[in-house]
Amino acid sequence: MNIENAQKQVDDWIKAHGVRYFNELTNMAQLTEEVGEVARIIARRYGEQSEKASDKNKDLGEELADVLFVVLCLANQTGIDLKDAFEKKLDIKTQRDHDRHHNNQKIKINELFTKNKTTRILEQCAKSGNPFFYHSYAILSFL
Repeated sequence: MNIENAQKQVDDWIKAHGVRYFNELTNMAQLTEEVGEVARIIARRYGEQSEKASDKNKDLGEELADVLFVVLCLANQTGIDLKDAFEKKLDIKTQRDHDRHHNNQKIKINELFTKNKTTRILEQCAKSGNPFFYHSYAILSFL
């Protein structure tokens, strides 16, 4: 599926099932709600917060699709061709950010920290005496 087709599919769905688009402010509020649901899953599944039992079955892909659906609605109802807008934005970001990101010391330091943290975790696993962890450490330390 490409962006043009996705915009058309959403428009066709709205006409067949949704009667009409919600107004832009309602869709903006809906978008905020959907992004909040994505943030909750990310924070609890990949962040430092523990995941509640009620959140364990939440589907991140489904929530991201909800965000995309509302973005497509907003684009349709405001006359935005998202394919063109996205291509323009990617060109801008490419020209503006390539050198900036490659020269960003924060990213390099964070990458080093992450590698060091992984090494420390693997070393702790190797010291645990568990043969599975020891062999995993031995294999991964060569990578």
